[in-house]
Amino acid sequence: MKKNVTCYLVMVIITFMVGCWAREDSLVRYVDPWIGTGGHGHVFMGASVPFGMVQLGPTSLPRGWDWTSGYHFSDTTVTGFCHTHLSGTGIGDLADISLMPVTGEVKIARGNVDDPSSGTWSYFSRVNERARPGYYATRLDRYGVDVELTATERVGLHRYVFPREVAPAVVIDLENGTGWDAPVEGFLSRLDDSTVVGYRYSSGWARDQRVFFAARFSRPVRSLQLFDGGEPRDGDSTRARRVHGKLLFDANARELLAKVALSPTSTTNALLNLEAELPGWDFEATARQASAAWERELGKIKIKTGDETVKRVFYTALYHTMIAPSLFCDANGDYRGADGQVHTGEGFVNYTTFSLWDTYRAAHPLATIIHPGRVDDWINAMLAIYKQQGKLPVWHLVGCETDCMVGNPAIPVVADAIMKGYAGFDRKLAIEAARASAMLDERGMGLLKQYGYIPCDLYNESVATTFEYALADGALARAALQEGDTAVHAYFSRRSLAYRYCFDSSTGLARGRRADGSFREPFDPFNAAHRANDYTEGNAWQYTWLVPHDVEGLIGLFGGSERFVEKLDSLFIVEGDLGADASPDISGMIGQYAHGNEPGHHVPYLYALAGQPRKTAERAREILSTLYRDGPDGLPGNEDVGQMSAWYILSAVGLYQVEPAGGRFVIGSPLADEATIDVGNGKRFRVVARNNGPRNIYPVNITLNGVPLDRPYIDFAEIVAGGELVLEMSDK
Repeated sequence: MKKNVTCYLVMVIITFMVGCWAREDSLVRYVDPWIGTGGHGHVFMGASVPFGMVQLGPTSLPRGWDWTSGYHFSDTTVTGFCHTHLSGTGIGDLADISLMPVTGEVKIARGNVDDPSSGTWSYFSRVNERARPGYYATRLDRYGVDVELTATERVGLHRYVFPREVAPAVVIDLENGTGWDAPVEGFLSRLDDSTVVGYRYSSGWARDQRVFFAARFSRPVRSLQLFDGGEPRDGDSTRARRVHGKLLFDANARELLAKVALSPTSTTNALLNLEAELPGWDFEATARQASAAWERELGKIKIKTGDETVKRVFYTALYHTMIAPSLFCDANGDYRGADGQVHTGEGFVNYTTFSLWDTYRAAHPLATIIHPGRVDDWINAMLAIYKQQGKLPVWHLVGCETDCMVGNPAIPVVADAIMKGYAGFDRKLAIEAARASAMLDERGMGLLKQYGYIPCDLYNESVATTFEYALADGALARAALQEGDTAVHAYFSRRSLAYRYCFDSSTGLARGRRADGSFREPFDPFNAAHRANDYTEGNAWQYTWLVPHDVEGLIGLFGGSERFVEKLDSLFIVEGDLGADASPDISGMIGQYAHGNEPGHHVPYLYALAGQPRKTAERAREILSTLYRDGPDGLPGNEDVGQMSAWYILSAVGLYQVEPAGGRFVIGSPLADEATIDVGNGKRFRVVARNNGPRNIYPVNITLNGVPLDRPYIDFAEIVAGGELVLEMSDK
């Protein structure tokens, strides 16, 4: 631990020096890419541009769950520099198309940590590691090679500086990914004296993943050695399950650049992407362009605060919300669909990496404010998935449905876009897609239609699944009503009340109910056995509140606001044993409130909707100030593809959308003294917290555009119209 702290202090100094490269008023300099790379944050480390297809960074020897992004702050091994990575998920996948610069004779394999000569891997030192948005650099200790990386949307650009008087080489690994991923087929072929093309097919979380690439080098390839599982293969191309290639260059090639373009469809389109996005070899210019792209996106929210730590945490969080959804189409618009077919000319920009069970809660509501130009494309991508696989995405990755997590989490995202007036997609088709997805018999929905809830003796994680379907149904009902579809509204309004079957008035908690109508016995409200009880990564205390679509109805089940607030108070103070089999996702604990897992993210804001806004202010400020930090272990749980950070962004501004669809943003307790939000169309919305401070956490007088506000929320329409929300802060 002491060693890690020392390394991080050195890294902070390096980060400061890298920050000096940026303009004095730039926001990029506040981003600390190491935040969340320790603990259970699982964030991506490397070079990318906002929402790009390429996430180019180091991949370590896999060591377990905390290595699912391919990188962990406790580890300094590198197996290669891969072009795809997940950020903040709980399952490992990707890390495709690995390049590793080497010198001398090496064993063609990834290797293992017990034997440095077992493969191509190397150690690196934190002292030599540098990172900023769009740029990453390190030195491979084993080979003495300095590595720099940057990226465009579809192309990763590498720069290697080799020691003098050595024979430079680059190993391309098409066998190994990370985590649960296993190779199915690889192909590597020499196209000309400086270009190779190929693909990697694999199966893991994404069961039929296909990544095509074209790699071009700044110097001629003297020779290409091909391998299948370490065994040499003759010729200039090979197709096998465990393909590796070793490209050798002349000894005078001390500096070597490589640009690697990805494609979801073909090597032909990979070459097209290469020429379209990066025809030249100017590394510095490409890195500056990547940094400028991040600066533009970070500039959509400009905050004022005297606390430099808050700025670092805030802008790093904003950076983390823009790793995904990730681009999933070629420069000409081609993409591989959920049906396995190549689709062309469909008139929208296709995306993937939809971690919807996480991101419908805050990341997508945030995007509707600051990324209006992308929302229509995301919805169109989801509707295309519906047409190709018969349902909206659940957790979609590189064209594959993983069906990970419970509920219908795309429905709130689609419904929210409809209710907020987005019109760049077929709204009638969107209602149809949501309705069809909610009427399937899979994943417990057949039981829901039969019983009105999901019986715990017939289906695992029954309470969580019932509650998630209910809130999605509520979102669909509201969107359908706005579109004039009264039949869909009526049916799904009734179904959105399914959560009531699971509410036990004698305990004031949500419980599993059997098919015969009785509650499960025995009942332990603290037990959180992972994938083996009635909840998903949680317990009864945590799931009782997952009714964001019908807060008034939930309050009514408690018998009124007073009893509701009393029980909610208990959530934050009661202590109990989660059990030996609890999920590690249940983290960031305050009593039984678990901020490290997404189902509770709206809970602090329920107080305001129950008439106790001061308690919302207290809990929101406590979470902001104690559970987020500017160190490697700076996140209270998995980043979860931007959701953990999106909660921080919205809450630090002082707003949070509780309802899954509709756009009421509840007022909390701003951490920033002032936030100016670019909402598009040349308009700005400002949130000003006057007399703000560590003790002055309560908004006592609130005005919207100079008019006193007598409600605990503002509407999406009021935000995107531009204007100013002023909160007078007090310690009382």
